Amino acid sequence: MIEVYGLTKDYGRKRAVDDLSFNVRPGVVTGFLGPNGSGKSTTMRLILGLDAPTAGNVRLNGKLCREHAAPLREVGALLEARSVHTGRSAYDHLLALAQTHGIGRRRVDELIDMVGLTEVARKRVGQFSLGMGQRLGIASALLGDPSTLLLDEPVNGLDPEGVHWIRNLLKDLAREGRTVFVSSHLMSEMAVTAEHLVVIGRGRLVADTSVEEFVRGASKKLVHVRTPQAAQLRDLVLGPDVTVESRERGTLEITGLTAQQIGEAAAEEGLVLYELTPIQASLEEAFMDVTRDSVEFRADSVLLELEREVLV
Repeated sequence: MIEVYGLTKDYGRKRAVDDLSFNVRPGVVTGFLGPNGSGKSTTMRLILGLDAPTAGNVRLNGKLCREHAAPLREVGALLEARSVHTGRSAYDHLLALAQTHGIGRRRVDELIDMVGLTEVARKRVGQFSLGMGQRLGIASALLGDPSTLLLDEPVNGLDPEGVHWIRNLLKDLAREGRTVFVSSHLMSEMAVTAEHLVVIGRGRLVADTSVEEFVRGASKKLVHVRTPQAAQLRDLVLGPDVTVESRERGTLEITGLTAQQIGEAAAEEGLVLYELTPIQASLEEAFMDVTRDSVEFRADSVLLELEREVLV
């Protein structure tokens, strides 16, 4: 389990993380989301004890990270897959890590096979593609068979087969009762992988909730209806807080009522419904809506700055 208490990190006058508190529970995949510059990478480094916080603290499985005698057996991390000695082979890299914690060669062989690097295990890491480097980074994180995993953009550079593999791997690890904390910019992937979300913006907590609740909270009461009695249904449901639009004959887009409310109203009047479909926001739409005021770098502001430079 990861417990974050009042975590704050300043770099000079810049506050990267601002009084951040949340828990990451075992047994579910927790997604860690935020716009660029929101403090995600800094937070993960603070959790791992790679940076010292200005205030607050983090406990991994009940202890500070530095208090664990064998960190690799407690927490596995993938922050930067390319931070590997490029002259070493994948096998030698994993073996060197294993020997620091008394982990045997058999475990190295298991991980090489698990992540699909058997054919290139003796190849120098400097010759690896981005996807191969990611697989090696994941193997490094899993080396000590830890109960807690922190992975930053784990599907970066992976082909579709690799993305499918890491998705299933993360779910399987969570089902085993491990704590799985994953940062990603790929909303479509988080939507099918994570069950819980921690969302930050400008270093502050924006949301700590299930994926389902997060999406539901950003969704409007919008229902698509198909009926041969569109005019009658429109007159029936229109009200101060209800709007109705029609983009084609026999269909209505009703905002302000749930599908159940519309269905019950239609049934009372004996109206025929061919389709009654709630329209829910996607995770990406929900994320954009919730973090709109937390985006530090906007395309329009960058273009404006470039225009100023040209004029000068």
